Amino acid sequence: MVNDNRSTSGSSSPVFIKVNPQKLTSSEGAIKTARLRSNSIDYTERETSNRPSDDLTGTGNDKFQWDPTSWHTKPIVQDVVYSSMKGVEKALQKLEALPPLVSPYEINNLQEKLRDAALGKAFVLQGGDCAELFDYCSQERIESKMKILLQMSLVLIWGTKLPLVRIGRIAGQFAKPRSKLTEEVNGQVIPSFRGDNINGFDVSERTPDPSRLVSAYFHSAATLNYIRSSLSSGFADLHRPFDWSLSHVQSSAVKARYRTVVDAITEGLSFMKTVGADKSSTLESIDFYTSHEGLMLEFEQSLTRKLQDPRNGERKWYNTSAHFLWIGDRTRQVNGAHVEYFRGIMNPVGVKVGPSMTTDELVSILDVLDSDYVVGKVTLITRYGIGNISQILPTHIEAVKRTNHKVVWISDPCHGNTKSSTSGLKTRDFEDIMNELALALQIHKDNDSQLNGVHLELTGDAVTECIGGSAQLTHEDLEVRYDTVCDPRLSESQSLDVAFLIADWCTQGKMLSIAEHSLS
Repeated sequence: MVNDNRSTSGSSSPVFIKVNPQKLTSSEGAIKTARLRSNSIDYTERETSNRPSDDLTGTGNDKFQWDPTSWHTKPIVQDVVYSSMKGVEKALQKLEALPPLVSPYEINNLQEKLRDAALGKAFVLQGGDCAELFDYCSQERIESKMKILLQMSLVLIWGTKLPLVRIGRIAGQFAKPRSKLTEEVNGQVIPSFRGDNINGFDVSERTPDPSRLVSAYFHSAATLNYIRSSLSSGFADLHRPFDWSLSHVQSSAVKARYRTVVDAITEGLSFMKTVGADKSSTLESIDFYTSHEGLMLEFEQSLTRKLQDPRNGERKWYNTSAHFLWIGDRTRQVNGAHVEYFRGIMNPVGVKVGPSMTTDELVSILDVLDSDYVVGKVTLITRYGIGNISQILPTHIEAVKRTNHKVVWISDPCHGNTKSSTSGLKTRDFEDIMNELALALQIHKDNDSQLNGVHLELTGDAVTECIGGSAQLTHEDLEVRYDTVCDPRLSESQSLDVAFLIADWCTQGKMLSIAEHSLS
């Protein structure tokens, strides 16, 4: 602030008065969460002043009003304990003051599209990295992931004859649950790498650091900003699909098949131009949604805001960190902290369903997360493994059909098929992935149901992390470019293979093998 003081002689000299900017203050929720997440007290304690004590033994979800901190009173797994309570409070204080990353309007739009998917009127493609690194926030990496998802979209639209709902595992997929929270390195037991928003991959950075939560927000914001600016600038314009190079695709058969699909789409667009029907904005851009596993509840709590629902003006709780969030197979306990948090947000939500999920548990989770029976509110992301799907999926389908819940069924054929290679690296066999996906399609059909989408761990880079596919990668090839810091991902060529094989199912009623593609 400047105060203009004039002397008696008429001259003036500006006087600068220092004004202290308003400081951020912590909410009660941030303080409670900081106390809960730090080891300055026994972090296993749960504050129960707002809830009957017997509620900790059951779901009890109708006994009290939900708020973003309700999960505090529930048992939590995959916990993260920080050494500094003040550090956690400072990080959450900052997150609470930052603007939303996504809007209620966008979240509602995705809910409507998932409603269509649940009714068989749309197909969902969800894919991206197993765990994003902060270093992945670059133009090249973001574009490569968007490009492969858009290329797959063309193939799937052509094959399914349905609108595509595109959801990226991007702009927030910074944390991963781990089966072991410690590992041995050079004879020393250290914390496992659990994602960039918890600790660092380097062995010297394995101590959980709450400041990484704030870094996660800004890397998500930068990624979202570039995605939105790229799409608004014509990155996904179907009038020029050959802007998407296929030089990285090794298989000439797959490349030729993709070009056949693009030729068919281009021919259709040319006809539309001839008759003057090519002015739709949907041909020049697309809706693209972001998602991540909602593992770090302190982060999700801080970005949960009570905002106006554009449809009716009512104020409701929206998680503004992403359009879509899911609960992992390790954190989906019915009376646990994650299910408790997820039940209160307006966003569409997903649940990973593995072989250990009983039918009673599945129905109970749906009753908690979808108490109002909203079509498409819950997406069930099945991840059984090739050896379990035939036995378990039919029972899960029948259990859901006996309820009033109308869910989106998505197959995750990657997570249940992880194995060790001959060199000790984690890998996945493309044949196992495609066989589980083919069985999912067939089992749904046989049980008067419908598979509504696919969930894949993939990258737009030419990595060598999964064996098989059109590139015919072997165990010996894995070390050529094994870049993942967590789970093995499909390469760009293998990702296109998946899209083509799903298209085969839709157009021919079966999946052709890679060898059959070479002859087609």
